[in-house]
Amino acid sequence: MALSPGARADALVLGAGLMGRLLAWELARRGWRVDLYEAGSAQAEGAAARVAAAMLAPLAESALAELPVVRMGLHGLQRWPQLLAALPAPVYFQQQGTLLVWHRQDAAEAQRLAAIFARTAAALPALAPAQPLDAAALAAAEPALAGRYACGLLLPGEGQLDNRALLDALLLALQAQAAAGRVRLHWHSPRTPAQALAEGGAGRVFDCRGLGARAQWPQLRGVRGEVVRLHAPGVVLQRPTRLLHPRYPIYLAPKPAGLVVVGATEIESEDLSPASVRSVLELLGAAYALHPGLAEARIVEIATQARPALPDNLPALAIDACGLRVNGLYRHGYLVAPALLDAVVEWAETGRLALAQMLGLPVQAET
Repeated sequence: MALSPGARADALVLGAGLMGRLLAWELARRGWRVDLYEAGSAQAEGAAARVAAAMLAPLAESALAELPVVRMGLHGLQRWPQLLAALPAPVYFQQQGTLLVWHRQDAAEAQRLAAIFARTAAALPALAPAQPLDAAALAAAEPALAGRYACGLLLPGEGQLDNRALLDALLLALQAQAAAGRVRLHWHSPRTPAQALAEGGAGRVFDCRGLGARAQWPQLRGVRGEVVRLHAPGVVLQRPTRLLHPRYPIYLAPKPAGLVVVGATEIESEDLSPASVRSVLELLGAAYALHPGLAEARIVEIATQARPALPDNLPALAIDACGLRVNGLYRHGYLVAPALLDAVVEWAETGRLALAQMLGLPVQAET
């Protein structure tokens, strides 16, 4: 049944960042009538999902993240190709692994990480274990780094996608659903769950507003991240590469058209002012240390954003009288989003949380 202007929606989705777009699109595909409310514009300028490298690296993230995030990431690696195939526009997706390299002085840290990766792979047998590379194998895997590093670690099967192309493709899909009468899109329309229910009738509310939901979820905090986008057509990397760094893990994620995303700082702050000189120097210094050819790259963008995080840095669902809240994606948004999507849809259609329980996704039930 199409949504007429005065019709009541089955689902009221708040927030049109990554999670809100995915959920509104998927519910509409399943026959739900959806109202999507977003405080900003259709371009998602203020969404944390826009300032990201969109790496899908569960084993690499296990260096800092707990096993539930790794499980959700493994689920996401399997689901992203299916989701992307259903979109009306192509989205760059690559699954050639993650490469970890280091300088001689950081060999002890590399050994520590290798031990963590081994424990993670043992705990999750579906996860391919890290593969040690000597200089020759490293040169074969990543020719641009030949002769620069004595050894490395390849984390097979890990991937990445183009986050901005994905947000744009989801927008196209939602606009097509709106034209077909299955979705109503409300841009520049901030709503609380109570306001959405008052306007939209008896539908269920799915609150995906990130930090915008803090009034309903006071434990949320912002974690500032800074990302540099470079145009470096002369340095061709085959896969995301992480360079061990004494302060934080630096990654370089190659994107189409010669772009390279360099990130990311992680600062306990919600400050959204421009990046500091120190952060930019560290990011660019690490990029140059990885490959001196990046000295000739052109800086396309230096972006900052605050990512929503809960006290344990795990994503979570919360069920209340209005519906369901999805939040706390932290630095793992693209990694865990398909798992969250599938868990929310399962709850919406069956009332069960079997997938959430299997993955270790925290769920709060509020009365």
